[in-house]
Amino acid sequence: MTTISISTRMGNFNTNKESVTLEDKIDSIQNGDKSLRNQLLEDYQPFIKKITSKVCNRYINHTMDEFSIGLSAFNEAMDQFRRGQGSRFLTFADMVIRRRVIDYIRKEARQNKYIYLEPEELDEEGRLEDSFAEQKAALDVYEMDKQREVRMYEIEEYEQLLNKFTITFKVLSKNCPKHIDARENAKMIAKLIADDHALSSYLLEKKQLPIKDLLALVTCSRKTIERNRKYIIAVALIHLGGFNALKSYIQ
Repeated sequence: MTTISISTRMGNFNTNKESVTLEDKIDSIQNGDKSLRNQLLEDYQPFIKKITSKVCNRYINHTMDEFSIGLSAFNEAMDQFRRGQGSRFLTFADMVIRRRVIDYIRKEARQNKYIYLEPEELDEEGRLEDSFAEQKAALDVYEMDKQREVRMYEIEEYEQLLNKFTITFKVLSKNCPKHIDARENAKMIAKLIADDHALSSYLLEKKQLPIKDLLALVTCSRKTIERNRKYIIAVALIHLGGFNALKSYIQ
């Protein structure tokens, strides 16, 4: 039987074609397999249509702009996916597609908000000002609903990611530093981890803080880092997971 070589974080290994996972294929794509990339973009169009249609609350076919956004997002997900981040590729791709399509809808709503007012919609006195106020109020509600949808989706994804580190929201609430200085210091350490490839890789793969390396970069003690360990991890994961809607909670 034909075998193919897949490059992973653990090194190169040969495996039967039947045992190759989607995540293995993503590794190959990230290593430059353009043919496989095009194949997945073709094979997963039904998946992309399904997610895009769900976000838009209507059927989306391959001729629509929303589908192009979803297809581009799936391609982006193939580049951004990293093993060990707490989810499989399709879960990650689902999240990226939803975010990009929602961003597109928001952009379209902002650009078209002055186009919604048709002359026939005005009353006999031509009360354009009142009609505009109604349209703006409707757009504001729409924007709030979409922001709420993004937050809820991110919270669900974030909760699943935290579970990989045996951290729950209840535990996290009890481990939040009570003093402002301690909290800001912990957030600084978390950002340091997120911005450093070696430190973040260690965190995601080992599911624990790289304390030894951190001690060489920060002035606080090991005891302080260990005391705030869960909070530091939780904040670092917000940065690493790209949870933009949740970043306001740590700022």
